[in-house]
Amino acid sequence: MTTKRPRSIRRLPVVQPGAPVPARHRSLGIDTTDFDYLVTLAGNPNTGKSTVFNNLTGLRQHVGNWPGKTVARAEGGFEYEVKKYKLVDLPGTYSLLSASTDEEIARDFILFGQPDCTVIVVDATVLERNLNLALQILAITNRAVLCLNLMDEAQRKGIRVNHETLAKDLGVPVIPTVARTGHGMPELVQAIAGVASGAIESQPHRIRASGPTARSVEDLAELIAEEYPGLPNARWVAMRLLEGDRRVEEAIQKGEFSDLVAEQLEPANAGHH
Repeated sequence: MTTKRPRSIRRLPVVQPGAPVPARHRSLGIDTTDFDYLVTLAGNPNTGKSTVFNNLTGLRQHVGNWPGKTVARAEGGFEYEVKKYKLVDLPGTYSLLSASTDEEIARDFILFGQPDCTVIVVDATVLERNLNLALQILAITNRAVLCLNLMDEAQRKGIRVNHETLAKDLGVPVIPTVARTGHGMPELVQAIAGVASGAIESQPHRIRASGPTARSVEDLAELIAEEYPGLPNARWVAMRLLEGDRRVEEAIQKGEFSDLVAEQLEPANAGHH
């Protein structure tokens, strides 16, 4: 296996840590009509993801169920520098390996819903445990921001995290936050806006196969792309097949991928310009 090193990330404008969210950011609550960008929140349970969601959108949120599921789906919106953002809160999960309904929902939305930015919320006090999900998400999408939350708890426990080094290692923006107090939220909003608009370009750290394995992945990805034109990240789907992901195998055998793409894009794009 070979490791592909990320490119450097364009630096964000400096905002005083702990400053209130700037006036250019405005919570829109349940108003997600006519949005410009789709943003999704992902993370392990108990990382403060819901607090980040409420901080960005306000306390009001639209809650319904995911299509065909009994799992709750929370949506809200915010505005920043004249652009509107629709925010979708994914179920808290530990992985995207489709071992549960929550994991399947999170994986399908990130892969097929094609969000403009995925915010990965992690707990700074147990960072190593949270990085498993983060790396799985970064294997699917380049358009991500890592929200390094609960930094106050980490400090109380004597844990120090160098977020700049972590950003270089992961290849995506890393923003330290304390969502409960609003610390770091201005920087998070800026990072989301930069990634969603394409102003911030990143290349996540990914483990690449080499030799026969790499050729198998590329050959299979080409076949999948031919069978399902426009399928996002056919290479990732190929890797899951080769690793024996039974849910992906079932989707291929039953020809479900086209339906999955349509199913995720319909709620994702509702209200899009």
